[in-house]
Amino acid sequence: MFSTSTSVTKAITFLCFVGFIKGGKIGVCVSKRAAAAAAREEVVVKKFSPPPQSPAAAAAAATKRHSGLLSSKSGQLVGDSNRMKGLFKSKPRTPVDVVRQTRDLLIYVDQSSSSLSDSKREEKLYILTQMADLAKNTRELKSILYGNSESEPVPEACAQLTQEFFRENTLRLLIICLPKLNLETRKDATQVVANLQRQQVNSRLIASDYLEKNTDLLDILIAGYENTDMALHYGVMLKECIRHQSVARYVLESPHVKKFFDYIQLPNFDISADAAATFKELLTRHKSTVAEFLSKNYDWFFAEFNSKLLESTNYITRRQSIKLLGDMLLDRSNAVVMTRYVSSRDNLRILMNLLRITRTPISYMIGLNLYVMNPPLQESSKSIQTEAFHVFKLFVANQNKPPDIVSILVANRSKLLRLLADFKMDKEDEQFEADKAQVVKEIAALEPRE
Repeated sequence: MFSTSTSVTKAITFLCFVGFIKGGKIGVCVSKRAAAAAAREEVVVKKFSPPPQSPAAAAAAATKRHSGLLSSKSGQLVGDSNRMKGLFKSKPRTPVDVVRQTRDLLIYVDQSSSSLSDSKREEKLYILTQMADLAKNTRELKSILYGNSESEPVPEACAQLTQEFFRENTLRLLIICLPKLNLETRKDATQVVANLQRQQVNSRLIASDYLEKNTDLLDILIAGYENTDMALHYGVMLKECIRHQSVARYVLESPHVKKFFDYIQLPNFDISADAAATFKELLTRHKSTVAEFLSKNYDWFFAEFNSKLLESTNYITRRQSIKLLGDMLLDRSNAVVMTRYVSSRDNLRILMNLLRITRTPISYMIGLNLYVMNPPLQESSKSIQTEAFHVFKLFVANQNKPPDIVSILVANRSKLLRLLADFKMDKEDEQFEADKAQVVKEIAALEPRE
């Protein structure tokens, strides 16, 4: 119907144009037909148009249409928002990602020459942000390796972390940058490095392989004892690295080993104690390596050991050293070294001095009177005496005593027997009593040799 009406309209328009040109009656006729066609179209529109509405109903319908439109747009916005969140949601980082980002941050710290005090405000804020990110990453590395209160460490994650850590010198960067980190980050970094020494990848301790090729890092760790702020952190790392036999061999064969005789006597108690613990680990963990080292370096090593440690004026140093000496000489792998040590009269003299306990008189005033009292045996001195006895008995038990050793023992026989008679342990110890009885028997039976 609508198609026919459109054609008629076009035809009428054309005829009106022609009629207008000729000025004839066709225009009038056409005009009448056009009016009739327009009337028919109006009827058709009315037929298909909805019935008229009241003003109130029209307003309600408009409101309903507007609400629907808003609801539709709101739903679309919510949907778009959810899709955007899903698009930009951060994925959980893998251990490899954490190590790589940590390495990038360490590179920045290593290359950053300006300090916070010398930096401008914007630069200072950026540095602080980078350091905060580094602290966060270091904590995350520690959490992966040690686990946390909610979960145990995952072996696969630890293996991935370890492999990536040693792939591109992250260990080197961490050790070098440690002084630039804050205290808490240093602690976390120290624990991370310590744990990595025990991590295996494909049944191999790759930390050992890495350190064997990067021995200069061990030089940094050893020299750390000379830095009060870094000594304990580097000391913990060094002790864990010495777990690897190749690392222990390097340290023993390097000039650095002589530095420990000085580090052990540092005035800072915590640092000197840590150095002593590292020294003990170095000389007791790897039996074959230690035996080889002591055999090759006997003369200078025990000369230093005796003069700087056993004869030190510091009680703690003497106690730790005599205990270490006993651990070394009583180890079967050091039998040759032990025989040589107990054949020296100078060594015997030192041990006999340590075996004695000297009471230090205490002076005190009551009113105008001065009193001098000999105090009871100090527990601290008793511990030195006990450790000295375990070394002294080796001199006595030696079946091939040199003549000068026999002469010293015979000359001091009565003093030694009295000392041993009074020497008792606080708690009953059958092994100690048996050893003491054997020593007394041996000394009593000695005969001078020419």
